[in-house]
Order: sequence, then C-alpha cells, then structure tokens
Amino acid sequence: MTDSVAAARVAAARAYVDALVSHDASGVDLHPDCTRVEFGVKTGRNGPHIARSLERGPQFLLIHRVSGFEATVDGHSVTTRYLVHVAPKMLGLAAPVSETFVIDEDTRIRAIVARFGLPRRVG
Repeated sequence: MTDSVAAARVAAARAYVDALVSHDASGVDLHPDCTRVEFGVKTGRNGPHIARSLERGPQFLLIHRVSGFEATVDGHSVTTRYLVHVAPKMLGLAAPVSETFVIDEDTRIRAIVARFGLPRRVG
C-alpha cells in the first residue's frame, strides 16, 4: 500500500470524526451498506442512517470538540483513538474513543466498530 492510499484512508476516517463535532455529514463518504457497531450492538444500519445520526442524533449532539486524534492503518482498516469532549462545556468532560473503520478501494467507509469509555474531567 502506498503512503497516499494510507493517507486517503486516514482522511476518510478523519472526515467521520470531524462530523461528530460539526454535525455535518456531507463530507463523509459512507458506503450505502455501511454499518456501525458499538460494543457488539449495531447502532448504524446503513450509510444514510449513519449520516442522519451524525447530523441529528442526540448522542452526537453532545459532542463539541475532539482532541488527541491518532490513526494507524493496516490494509483496509484504520484504527483511530481520540477524546470526545461533551456538553456541558463548563464541566470539562471528555470520553476516550477507539474506532476501527473499514475503508474500501473507493475510499468509502464500509464498517465502523466503536468502543468508548465513560466521560471524565480532563485538564
């Protein structure tokens, strides 16, 4: 795999993470059959459903910032780690997130597997 392919796959995953904050999924290239799974439970049944959730899902509307984004690429899989900062801002709460994205040859997200911890105060 070339560096440019790896970079494109990271960019696809980053677009999804950025949409968690912007609540604008227009820049996220989700395959129509994309699924999202959290802790073994399917929470996104297809690409359009996931996009709608990013834009209007109450679970995502609490997110106001992401920090510490890191990504590693292994073939078609991009594993990300970051903190999501959640409302209310004055409490300074953030939760650790680890997501693995399966990115196809057309740089579309085919699957998302997410794990996250409980929000805690961060400095």
